[in-house]
Amino acid sequence: MSKNKKMIRNFILFILLIILTFYFVLRDQNIYEMFNILKSVKKEFILIGLLCMLGYLGLEAINLGRTLKALNEKSNFLSNFKYALIGFFFSSITPAASGGQPMQIYYMHKDNIKIANSTLALLMNLFSMQVITISFAFISVIINHKYLSSGLAWFFVIGVTLNLMALALLLVGIFSKKLSNGLIKIAIKILKFLKFKKIDKVQEKLEKELEQYHGSSKYIKENPSVIIKTILTTAIQFIIYYSIPYWVYCAFNLKGFNIFQIITLQSVLFATVSGIPSPGAVGVSEGGFMSIFKTVFPASAISSSMILTRGINFYFYVLLSGIVVIVSTLKSKKEEKNIQIEEQNKENEEVE
Repeated sequence: MSKNKKMIRNFILFILLIILTFYFVLRDQNIYEMFNILKSVKKEFILIGLLCMLGYLGLEAINLGRTLKALNEKSNFLSNFKYALIGFFFSSITPAASGGQPMQIYYMHKDNIKIANSTLALLMNLFSMQVITISFAFISVIINHKYLSSGLAWFFVIGVTLNLMALALLLVGIFSKKLSNGLIKIAIKILKFLKFKKIDKVQEKLEKELEQYHGSSKYIKENPSVIIKTILTTAIQFIIYYSIPYWVYCAFNLKGFNIFQIITLQSVLFATVSGIPSPGAVGVSEGGFMSIFKTVFPASAISSSMILTRGINFYFYVLLSGIVVIVSTLKSKKEEKNIQIEEQNKENEEVE
């Protein structure tokens, strides 16, 4: 299956999941009444929520830029923000967020960033995200265990276990040369079994990239300040992200729960659903929100609050990042076409 066909298939699956999710969540709701509730919310708090999500992506851009700069790669904040949006979009529409990092590497490569360095920058970013997700989740579940149903508690255990496994693999990828070499050998064996063409060239390229990657990785290990700054930035990034349901709570003019309580509840929800391999965790995120936040929002507002929260921290930015991907792709194709025209003109001049 070609990349384009696979991407179209994933996008169709993503849309179907959204339709099914909202059908099951809203089938027993009075839609007219729900939209009246949505129209009555305080818009200034919705704007704060949208700005929080913008800040979340901006801090990811700062993390990427810091690591790339440490590896002597040239990239500015706007480019790094573009990479953050591209990663958000492709992670959202592919199962288990599997498409995010490869597409970020692809677009970074288009901007003349070495694959070894872009890979390490993204692994560093992912590593810090896993550390913060797991750390916050353990603290938050101790505080909020009474809000977890037995079914949701099992999902939490599964989600955290999957995140721990991902963290272990990231540690291997970043710090263990021996195990990374082993993974390449396994990948080559699989490619040979599948009768992949030009296997020797692929192996040579992978080994060369791995050597460059480990050279960069060694620099990072010898400069732990980069890791510490990245983890601290990610902590702020996730606190901002986890605060979004609180601003929705304020938009409904509700009282009783403070920002700390809602941040910790969202932390539990995120850790629970982030390991689920559906595109964008669609379905489980909405269902999990309805379960965890049913004690926070009144029954009359729980569906509306879920739509607003997911609209702010997911759907709106999927749309925005999708536009960025389309613009970046069109710009890239135009540049490639111009290069081809220039090369053709040079060839014609040489012939003359």
